[in-house]
Amino acid sequence: MKIYTLTGDDGTTSLSGGRRVPKHSIRVEAYGSVDELIAWIGLLRDHKENQKRREMLIYIQSQLMKCVAALAYDRENNNRKKLLPDADCISVIEKEIDRIEENLPPQKNFILPGGNILVSYCHIARCVCRGAERAVLRLNEVEESPEIVHIFLNRLSDYLFVLSRKIGLELDIEEIKWFV
Repeated sequence: MKIYTLTGDDGTTSLSGGRRVPKHSIRVEAYGSVDELIAWIGLLRDHKENQKRREMLIYIQSQLMKCVAALAYDRENNNRKKLLPDADCISVIEKEIDRIEENLPPQKNFILPGGNILVSYCHIARCVCRGAERAVLRLNEVEESPEIVHIFLNRLSDYLFVLSRKIGLELDIEEIKWFV
């Protein structure tokens, strides 16, 4: 199978049911933003410091792929079953956040991102996650999108924040507090 199909040369792409939509459509923007996040999570997974978190990061990527599938689903023109993230994906992320936070010092101030490239990548992934969440919510204003998708993205951005703090703690990176 060739990677190039020539069908997108006219500025359109196919939803899962085959219907063609503009590549700049709000739906394509939403699932494209989640796709970008999947790549950033892959970058986090590739770092040796995250070896012990590898399975969790693969789980997250898998749930995000299901989010993409759910957002690309065309209910008007689809004979296939709609694929959704796992029903317990939100509680899985919440439990992982709680587990990580047990060993973190209390946060009393905003923290400036940075101090280490992996910590910075976590913050970039968090920002990309927030952007994907906003894109999904914009889509939801026009046509309903699965609630589990935007809730998962909301929780995932929290996970990425605590992950940045956990990695910083493990690597003995000073958190730069921002005071108002």
